[in-house]
Amino acid sequence: MGTHGNENGSNMHDVTSALEYWPSPPPWGWTADDLDRLPSDGPNGEPDFFKHVELIDGALVFMSPQKRFHERVIHGLRTSLNTQAPDHLFALGQMDVKLGHRIRPCPDVLMIDAAVADDDGRTFYAADEVHLVIEVVSPESEERDRKTKHPRYAEAGIAHFWRVEENDGKPVVYVYELDPATRAYALTGIHHGKLSVPVPFAIDIDLDDLPR
Repeated sequence: MGTHGNENGSNMHDVTSALEYWPSPPPWGWTADDLDRLPSDGPNGEPDFFKHVELIDGALVFMSPQKRFHERVIHGLRTSLNTQAPDHLFALGQMDVKLGHRIRPCPDVLMIDAAVADDDGRTFYAADEVHLVIEVVSPESEERDRKTKHPRYAEAGIAHFWRVEENDGKPVVYVYELDPATRAYALTGIHHGKLSVPVPFAIDIDLDDLPR
């Protein structure tokens, strides 16, 4: 399967050996490259068992089925961003970002270099190809989206992070910008109804009337 650059390094253990320890992780732990080698079906033949899985600090995290709100906001933000984005940037949904040997999250929306968006063989992007990540918080993911993932995005040097929360059926967007001196995010605004920001490019989105 396609990967980024030449990061398909050799692995002394294969996924088949790792799955022999299931449901416990293998003694040597999971790696980011393992996600490209996992079978689609589960250890007991469950269909599409590994279809929606992230690697967070060496642990496999299974994503639950999303609500319509979640899907609607992902589609609406991605469509709005691509309508306004400059030619060198492109927004896509739910693709992996490889942040390190043992961390490979799958943001809900990410803004990447348009130059790499045309490679249909890609299964993940590197942090230096990503300019914005957006996580839409759901009940099962709130701890990861609020506390675990965003420091990892910051440490990897991704300049912009948005966290989207649901309030009475409407999206509220918390906008963060990376402080390069501390490698941590600073909250720059909380947006209800309208989102208007100058970076990573001039963006103006009606949050209460997102494209469907």
